[in-house]
Formats: sequence, C-alpha cells, structure tokens
Amino acid sequence: MAKVEGILEEIKSLTVVELNELVKAIEEEFGVSAAAMAVAGSAGGGGGADSPGEEKSEVTINLVEVGGNKMAVIKLVKEVTGLGLKEAKDIVDNAPKTVKENVPIAEAQEIKKKFEEAGAKVELK
Repeated sequence: MAKVEGILEEIKSLTVVELNELVKAIEEEFGVSAAAMAVAGSAGGGGGADSPGEEKSEVTINLVEVGGNKMAVIKLVKEVTGLGLKEAKDIVDNAPKTVKENVPIAEAQEIKKKFEEAGAKVELK
C-alpha cells in the first residue's frame, strides 16, 4: 500500500499537461482507456450499466456535500458553470445537486479536485 500512496503523491504534484501526458502513456503502454478505467473503478470493476464496448468520455459533476466553506464552493460553482451568484448559491443550498453535465473526464477530475480543496464532496457519474 505504501508504494501506491507514493505513486499517488507523485501524481498529485503533476501539472495538468504532465497528467495528460501520463494518461496517454498509460493508455498506450497497457492498451487501456482512462475513460474505461474511471467507469470500471466507479462501478467497482463491474462495468456498470454501460455496454461492454462502450467507453464513457464525458461525465456529470454532482455536488454531494458543501462542507465548511460554503462561500468558496459557491464561487467554484459560479466559475465552473458560468451562472450568476444567485443561481450558484441555489445549487449549493440544494445539495446534493448536479453542477455540470457532459464534462470531459480530465476536466471533470480537475474540477472535482478544486471542490475537494474547498472542502466540498463531489462525485462524477
């Protein structure tokens, strides 16, 4: 487990461009798709409801819990969605709520990271 944690720490230090290069290299090296790995991982490896040959390239970002820093989360919702302050506040106040749909997986993971840094809990579906 220590080896995995060390790898995760290294990945956390990568820039978005470096992370993208890493994903491409893993896809080429192992003949897999990051989208398929994300779907399999979120479904417990069972493949979920998607058909076996279908790869998911876009996801929905759902705000599950706001956490302790509500203002930061409202600002993030506003930034991510392009909505006004009132609309962003409504999403946060009514969590769990969908923040954005049809987001490319790499972008969604970056957005999720920002929300988690603000103390919110987000899930990608």
